[in-house]
Amino acid sequence: MGSGKSTLSGKLARKIGYSCADMDELIEETSGMSIPGIFKEHGEKVFRKWERDILMELSRREKIVVSTGGGAPCHDDMIDLMNQSGTTIYLQVPPANLIDRLVKSRTERPLLKNKSMEELRAYIVALLAEREPYYLQAQLKVDGIYLNLDSLAEILENS
Repeated sequence: MGSGKSTLSGKLARKIGYSCADMDELIEETSGMSIPGIFKEHGEKVFRKWERDILMELSRREKIVVSTGGGAPCHDDMIDLMNQSGTTIYLQVPPANLIDRLVKSRTERPLLKNKSMEELRAYIVALLAEREPYYLQAQLKVDGIYLNLDSLAEILENS
């Protein structure tokens, strides 16, 4: 959350001539519900099943840049599926920078709603600590703070 996945994926896809897919957007389109609505009405288990189904479909495609939700690599065997299907990238951003980006973001993030700065800081630090072991299984780990589109394309080309 806040690492730049959605923003960079579309720009990268255009630069290298690939199509682009945002898994959360696809889940919302196919379900006709928002992600928070899915969690509220069906629960996380159903959301994760739909997320896996979307990933299975996308993994059969070629020349596509996929932006996953931040929790996707952390469930079932999704990071393994991602690594087998293409090149995975972890955009490494320290908690302080994530918090700064999230505070300035115009995107509504229900998980962050009504949190004080201290609660937000604690939440982001804990969430990153929980998820990072999965993220570190990505094939490429890149600095998400100073990363630009040209350097990302070059990193991919040389991988």
